Amino acid sequence: MTGAQASDPHPDPINEDLGWMLGVVFRAYVRAADHAVGDLPGGPRGYQVLTAADRQPARNQGAIAEELGIDRTVLTYLIDDLERDGLVVRRPDPADRRSRLVTLTEAGHEAARRRREALRTVESHLLRALPPEEAVTLRALLQRVACAAQALDPLTDLCQVVEEAVERPPAGRGGRHRPART
Repeated sequence: MTGAQASDPHPDPINEDLGWMLGVVFRAYVRAADHAVGDLPGGPRGYQVLTAADRQPARNQGAIAEELGIDRTVLTYLIDDLERDGLVVRRPDPADRRSRLVTLTEAGHEAARRRREALRTVESHLLRALPPEEAVTLRALLQRVACAAQALDPLTDLCQVVEEAVERPPAGRGGRHRPART
């Protein structure tokens, strides 16, 4: 924050709104990332599946769906498309023959590597307003927040947080507040 911003007795509320900030950064990232991975089946989701399938040990579709937050039916079609393009294969799980492990082919490894490099360029471009050490700090903080948020059940815990915020008056203000909606 600059000296002028710190001393401004009436800061612009939108500039302090986390949702607005995240939205602006997210939209810029999505636009640029779409160019980096848009040619893959499923675009960004396809890239996420490639990345998930690139991890060891290999996992089945259910585990990948849960990790990525993708509906299993949608994931099945996405993997079908990636498999048709020769980027992934499904192999029987030696521990459970009814389950299929999703693994990358050589072409899939190369496609994932190229897209990863392109996305690093996108990230560097997006974070160019920060000195390198601040960009590293921002990434570490975002990773911590993302991992904590990922662990929450978005249909209950996050709603509860919002409801509690609406029920409680903001810090430093009088006891006036709006009742929670049901």
